[in-house]
Amino acid sequence: MSTPVVQVRDLDVTFATDSGPVHAVDGVTLDVAPGEVLAIVGESGSGKTVTAKAVLGLLPATATTRGAVVLASRGGGATDVVTVPAARLREARGRDVAMVFQEPSTALNPVYTVGWQIAEGLRAHGPVTSAQARVKAVEALRQVGIPDPEQRVDHYPHQFSGGQKQRIVIAMALALGPALIVADEPTTALDVTVQAEILDLLRRLRDETGAAIVLITHNMGVVADLADRVAVMYQGKLVEQAPVLDLFANPQAEYTKLLLAAVPRVGDGRARAERRAAARQPGWEDAAPVVEARDLVITYPGRFRQPAFTAVDGVSLRIRPGEVLGLVGESGSGKTTVARAIAGLQPVADGSLSVLGAELRGVKGRVLRALRPRLGFVFQDPATSFNPLLTIAECVAEPLVVHGRFGSPGAARRRVDELLEAVQLPRAYGDRFPHELSGGQRQRASLARALALDPELLVADEPTSALDVSVQARVLELFADLQRQLGFACLFVSHDLAVVDLLADRIAVMHRGRLVEEGTGPDVLEHPREDYTRRLLASLPVPDPAAQRARRAIT
Repeated sequence: MSTPVVQVRDLDVTFATDSGPVHAVDGVTLDVAPGEVLAIVGESGSGKTVTAKAVLGLLPATATTRGAVVLASRGGGATDVVTVPAARLREARGRDVAMVFQEPSTALNPVYTVGWQIAEGLRAHGPVTSAQARVKAVEALRQVGIPDPEQRVDHYPHQFSGGQKQRIVIAMALALGPALIVADEPTTALDVTVQAEILDLLRRLRDETGAAIVLITHNMGVVADLADRVAVMYQGKLVEQAPVLDLFANPQAEYTKLLLAAVPRVGDGRARAERRAAARQPGWEDAAPVVEARDLVITYPGRFRQPAFTAVDGVSLRIRPGEVLGLVGESGSGKTTVARAIAGLQPVADGSLSVLGAELRGVKGRVLRALRPRLGFVFQDPATSFNPLLTIAECVAEPLVVHGRFGSPGAARRRVDELLEAVQLPRAYGDRFPHELSGGQRQRASLARALALDPELLVADEPTSALDVSVQARVLELFADLQRQLGFACLFVSHDLAVVDLLADRIAVMHRGRLVEEGTGPDVLEHPREDYTRRLLASLPVPDPAAQRARRAIT
């Protein structure tokens, strides 16, 4: 047995907060061998990201850490991250261990080129000339599959797609050749085709460089596809640890069994769809649609004499009262642009878009203001959609106050508490600030805010992308129950085909601004007509490591 690249022994992390100490990690012990992929899974707040950050010494000053985190150094010897001085810790970061952060858009500095940001890490660990740094940055971009790296090294983050930005963050982590890479949700916000590319990249880099990978994820399909071993965390404790094949085939801990049972699979939605169809009232299909688009065209104006970009080109769709339409497609397909147009957040260039009886092409502000209380919107990134200076209760109460339902956030607190409990957040969380919640908890608070005004139409843009599978299953059940009780129509935008299958009455597939396929879940997912839809399904990792390895061997 070779020496582990990291040894975690009895790790214990406690955060000091205004409401008292929070015990985030409790007695975690694990090892990672060279060239091994260890996946750490668990629900939001289980302590998996805190454990990962402890490996790099990135915990805030409010954290009290006990135990040991021993990193193997490249030149021999070892470093205990918990007790080492800050100067030695800076030497270890990048050389011995590097991190791929969850949100590449916030990890990259928008005012510097990507080449400069890759070179920054090189300069921090020794003298290097500008020419040498540029050569290494170009090579790092080429290594992660960025096309034309000699030109793109001088581009800024906003000039890259989401999947390319994730590759750049991985390139930054690889620049100094660390023995351990900690990847925190590296595929969370990516569609299935780009996710498959990132997983192939991580697998290839592991094989070529011999680096070990600690993978933090809630996607059990990703775990089945990439991991060698799995560690399951729950409420700060390590409840189970096993090779990936053994864990999926024969889980021992009760929590692990519940976690695997909650994983959505394509095809599981057929029975639900049949029950929803049977419960419809006669003549339901003939009702006036809540949303109707005809030959919808949406463009973004060009800048600096560049021509306008057509993001949505001739899309026609409709959503009937009480219906859930799932809109899927890869990054840049136009699905979020359609969602924003339906919510009145993006102007319509051509065609027709009718929402709740109002035509939105050329709509006036007065008409939009009248529509706002009837619309709910769940944004893709809850971290940026909340005001960081307001508590969660104040954020959720905001639409209630703005539209005159209550005079102040304090007066709306009882309604806010009901909404928080409806999305399975304790009412005490209303007194916390957004940064004090995990990503999944913020997404549930975002759903509570969207439902505050009992909307007739809900536009949900990737509402479960930040949720682990157990919380996602509960939120989807909650969403389905609320939709049944309140009867709102919904446009559900997602890159997760299994989630859309569970929730949607119909599925529409977008590709490069056009609607290429539409139908019920069984029609689209079991008998796709278009090659693009078949490619999406083939890119979706199966939450079964044996089946996934067989699929990978065929391709």
